[in-house]
Order: sequence, then C-alpha cells, then structure tokens
Amino acid sequence: MSTSGHKEDFNYRLWRYDGAPGELIPLLQSAQDHFGFIPRKAISYISSVTGIPESEVYGVITFYSQFRLKPMGKYVIRACAGTACHVSNSDKIIEIIEDELGIEVGDTTDDGLFTLNTVACIGCCSLAPVVMINENTHGNLTTTSIRKLLKDYRGKAVGGRR
Repeated sequence: MSTSGHKEDFNYRLWRYDGAPGELIPLLQSAQDHFGFIPRKAISYISSVTGIPESEVYGVITFYSQFRLKPMGKYVIRACAGTACHVSNSDKIIEIIEDELGIEVGDTTDDGLFTLNTVACIGCCSLAPVVMINENTHGNLTTTSIRKLLKDYRGKAVGGRR
C-alpha cells in the first residue's frame, strides 16, 4: 500500500491543527483513516506537532477500542461471544480458530490474512454459533465447518482472487 497520497492528506489534517484542546482524537482518527492503523511514525509526528508527549498520545490510543496500533488482516473474523452463541459452544469455535490460525483474539496472522476479534453479539442468534468474516455471516458452525471455512478463505487469498 502506497502511503504517499495518504501522507499528503494526513499532513493536510495536521496543517489545519490550530492547537485547540480536543484535537487529539480527530488527529488520531485521521491517521487511522489514512494508514489503516496508527503507525509509530504517526504517533511521533502528532506528538511533535501538538506538543503532547508520545506517552500520552499512546495512552489515548490504547484507551479507546476504535484505535489500532497494528494493521488489520485481509479477512477480519468477528466471532460472536453472546449468550446464544456461548451456549452453542462458541468458545470451542473461537479456540479452533485460534489453533488453526496460530493467533489469539485481538491478533493478526503473520501473513496478514486474518485478524480475530470477538464481539458481544452479531444479532443472528438463531444461527448460533456465528462468525462474520468481513461482511459475510457464517452460522450453525461446527468444529468441522469452521476448519473448512478457514481453509476456503485461505484458498481464496492464495489462489490470487484477492
């Protein structure tokens, strides 16, 4: 991903920074919009422009769940951990995803293909247990079907249909 155009947009947002209190969140949102996450260089740059210590900028980033310090995978898996899914063994589905991908909840695979997150409810309780992969919902999952699903998504990426 080229960041040259993003850098210009990001710099434009910072150029408009007038030192007003409350500008840190919009600056962080701008950085994340343009980079897909908030890279270390953006934290340093925002700190130097605003005069807010890097440690405080980092503290704000880690306080708000909307901000990411790492890029998301090509496929973002949102595993439901709501009541209906929980009683339908979603914890086992999540465990299999972690094992199959070699990551834990909140992590991204080394190849950048998958990010695994849990959510409180997807709203498809009749299909429990459920995961969403990007915008696609997959329900009535079993230990076998989740393994096949992950294999299919990996195959899509490896097969060149990105």
